[in-house]
Amino acid sequence: MEYQVSARKFRPGTFDELIGQPHVVQTLRNAILRKQVAHAYLFSGMRGVGKTTVARILAKALNCENGPTTDPCGQCESCKEVTRGNSVDVIEIDGASNTGVDDVRELRENVKYSPFRGTYRIYIIDEVHMLSNSAFNALLKTLEEPPAHAVFVFATTEVHKIPATITSRCQHFNFRRIPRREIIARLLEVAQRNGVNIEERSLGAIAQASEGSMRDALSLLDQAVAFGGKSITDQDIEEMLGSVPDELVRRLVETVVSQDAAAAVELVGEVIDHGYDLRAYCGAVVERMRNLMIAAVVPEAGQAEGLMDLPSEDVQQLMTEAKAFSVEQLQELFQLFAQAEDRLRATAHPRFAFEVATVRAARLRQRPQAETNSPAKDTRPKPQVKNTEAPQAATPRQPVPESATKQKTSPPPERQTTSGSTPARNEPRPIPRPPIPSNRPPQATVPPSAPERPPAVSTTSPTKAAPPRGRPSPALAPAIRQEDWHKVVEAMVKKYPNIGTFLEMGMLVKVEGHQVIIGFPKTASVACSRIQKEETRTLVSTVCQEVVGATVQLRVVELTEGHESGPSIKQIRAQQQKQDEDALLQEAKANPLVKQTMELFGGAVIKASRMVEKVENKEA
Repeated sequence: MEYQVSARKFRPGTFDELIGQPHVVQTLRNAILRKQVAHAYLFSGMRGVGKTTVARILAKALNCENGPTTDPCGQCESCKEVTRGNSVDVIEIDGASNTGVDDVRELRENVKYSPFRGTYRIYIIDEVHMLSNSAFNALLKTLEEPPAHAVFVFATTEVHKIPATITSRCQHFNFRRIPRREIIARLLEVAQRNGVNIEERSLGAIAQASEGSMRDALSLLDQAVAFGGKSITDQDIEEMLGSVPDELVRRLVETVVSQDAAAAVELVGEVIDHGYDLRAYCGAVVERMRNLMIAAVVPEAGQAEGLMDLPSEDVQQLMTEAKAFSVEQLQELFQLFAQAEDRLRATAHPRFAFEVATVRAARLRQRPQAETNSPAKDTRPKPQVKNTEAPQAATPRQPVPESATKQKTSPPPERQTTSGSTPARNEPRPIPRPPIPSNRPPQATVPPSAPERPPAVSTTSPTKAAPPRGRPSPALAPAIRQEDWHKVVEAMVKKYPNIGTFLEMGMLVKVEGHQVIIGFPKTASVACSRIQKEETRTLVSTVCQEVVGATVQLRVVELTEGHESGPSIKQIRAQQQKQDEDALLQEAKANPLVKQTMELFGGAVIKASRMVEKVENKEA
């Protein structure tokens, strides 16, 4: 007997043999049972998922001698003719070869004739999207009002190319990709019927390479039989497909777990030496990271097996490997290798790009530890703490001299006699600015540019030169309060939004004296590292000096899991703003003038805002 490929030899002949398209089978079965067969069907989907096969099974079911029936016998003459492809009542047309108007006109002339043997004349047009626009237009009238004995079945892989006027006249069925496990089961059945010995892991590699196409999977199985004979090993499948062995992917994950960047670079060289494509290898790594993330998120092995579409032993191994990572680390690894896969398409040095990605992946788990336990970052805040404690220790001892006490007690009467608004503006400051002596020589006065040089102010002695007007000296600077810190954050968001947004993500842990401690959860590691920089903390201290007139020492800590549930600074500011807006709205509604306006004109007060705040601030 002449050799037939498996895709033709084991082609499904009934609805029961069809796999992967249960929604199509159920609809067509019910339509046949209820005698509600439509006059036109449109089957769309990728290659090799059963579009033409379903069309032939439908033709058998409609013209079977026992039918129309949902289970064609396959033994009558009509069924045999459909199987052989020489049925008079089932006309298969290749849309790529018959694209013109003349071909459609010939079809329109023949469709009026009654069927020769069966009940229906079925027209199966494959790759119907290849028809020209004029051919589609010529088919419209016949397709809308065909004879009672005519049934049209259109099959296409590019449904978007079909005019909407054609689609609206058909029942559209979207054929899905066949799941990998169903392909493996079908391949195993075909291999057993052919007497081929092949492992399930090898069938899984074939199913993965087929990308959901049953025809492609059967063709690859025939190719594997031709390559390895009746006994096929995993190595035969890898050599035939040219795919990257799963062992190399596992070894890369092991280098990430062991934090061995050198081994990761050596592994890249080994992959290149064996002649594997780096893009294919990177794609396999991306899929591995995705499966590890699923294994970390889904606790049950059965549910994870359904999501991964892999054998049970592979799922168990993935769930064991996933315990070495957190979900956030797996997400970052996935993004890292996905970006590397994109770079490999455009770069002229794919090996270098992939080596950089592997080194970053191998050092990913070291970065959080280096950021929190680095000696440089542990010792850096200590001098700052001592410097801030020194002024705090010196401030209580400064009021001891009598001259200092006289300066503190004498200014209030003078300020009250000069202006009535002065105490209101200086009320938030706990320590008043010492007055300038009247007999002070002009050479000792500080020029206007002096406030811009904080080091010069901090190094001068209080007995020789007084601090600049409007800014207290560091020794006498007031302690920062919680509400002052929210003003600082608001100013940072307005002036430096790229830093202020990161600052808002933290939680205000503690405010004590001149020290502000803010904490960041693990999910905000980028913001934490940005605020920890020396130049960022210096900028925050400068803005604090400008806004509230107080120096601040900013300390950044990483929050533990038990303290991550509190609100962030941004959330607290949003709540406070919402409360202020609600209070202002209620105040506006209670205004007698507003009430009178509402009584006259109707309506409601939706929003209220203060328009004079900026003017008041400038006057203050």
